[in-house]
Amino acid sequence: MSKPYLVVEWNDTETDAKGWMVVHNFVKGYTGGGTRMHPTVTKEEVERLAEAMAYKYVASESETTGGCKAGISYDYKAPDAYDVLRRFMIAMMPYVDNGVSLGSDLGTKYEDVLGIFREFGIDIPLTQSMKKDPAILQGIKDYDELLTKRIDGLLVNDVVTGYGVAFSADEAWKYKKGQEGAKVVIQGFGCVGASCALKLSQLGYKVVGISDANLLVTCEEGLDVPKLIEHKNVYGEMDKAFFESHYKIRPNSEWLDVASDILIPCALEDVINGSNADKVEASLLVEAANIPVSAEGDEILKEKNVDIVNDFVANLGAIRAYDAVIFGLVKAEPQAVIDDIERLCRKNVFRLFTEAKKQNRYQRDVAYDIFEPIKSDSLEYTSPCPTAAVQ
Repeated sequence: MSKPYLVVEWNDTETDAKGWMVVHNFVKGYTGGGTRMHPTVTKEEVERLAEAMAYKYVASESETTGGCKAGISYDYKAPDAYDVLRRFMIAMMPYVDNGVSLGSDLGTKYEDVLGIFREFGIDIPLTQSMKKDPAILQGIKDYDELLTKRIDGLLVNDVVTGYGVAFSADEAWKYKKGQEGAKVVIQGFGCVGASCALKLSQLGYKVVGISDANLLVTCEEGLDVPKLIEHKNVYGEMDKAFFESHYKIRPNSEWLDVASDILIPCALEDVINGSNADKVEASLLVEAANIPVSAEGDEILKEKNVDIVNDFVANLGAIRAYDAVIFGLVKAEPQAVIDDIERLCRKNVFRLFTEAKKQNRYQRDVAYDIFEPIKSDSLEYTSPCPTAAVQ
């Protein structure tokens, strides 16, 4: 891992919460990434996440944005979690007001982040020159309107990442010439895990196991994903009261013990590591979560010849949607945005798997080569398409 460009540490004045804002790189004075809150968050983790974001923006074909990330070490379920988030964002405001675009991630809500920004007169974080660009300002209005719209009954912002992961998994599975109706296990059932499971079920896959913070539920014939989504709580946890009688409930620590063809971790970092990677029997791992596999776990997966669609290739849906709408590349309509994400995810996965086969190398190693970001960029933002028509 290369060193980050900028690291800011924050210590809360009213609780024991700590936080970090890490910028891996700028592109034309701009950088973007989410803010996560969890008791296990560390500075090193946020640095790794920021680096992954830099690669993700290259994979999303962005010419305007570098990678950053923020993390707060605190319980996102605590009664004062929002207050902690607000104090953190206030501390980061000088950076946010000058082109560090912080969004949401695990344990935080995008509407909360935007609400805090607007409290201080910021709509969406922009560089000073972006604030003077009429095309960008219109893109922000279009993006704000997009966030109110739904697709498949879910808010667009709640599906863009998960749908992209599902399209990535489907493209990889087709490249591998896998059988129809393949079995999928999903770890984590927040917005990403739920929407990924929904799209995969629509594409004909059999979701046989889903784990959340409390439990693992399995069914050999396939779970009723829409019903599970309908009754999950705000933390992405499933309600056992609505399980079918033939579902099996197990400890959530057993998610790697469920037989599957495709494995999709959708929550925390390093959930596959040196102590459990040997349990992975699926032939394809698709990383919906950021950095869900540790370095030690990765070596084991490589030795086991497990095919990988790594995080910054699979889970770029949210940042692609943001960039594409803000900078006028795609119409701010739900289906147009989803179609654009599908095109990009399938294109990247096909390229990744083709190059890996050609070079006889592990997919993750190839991905780090073909999507390598520019580390230093001292240029201020200039509009890439001030008069470009929306396609």
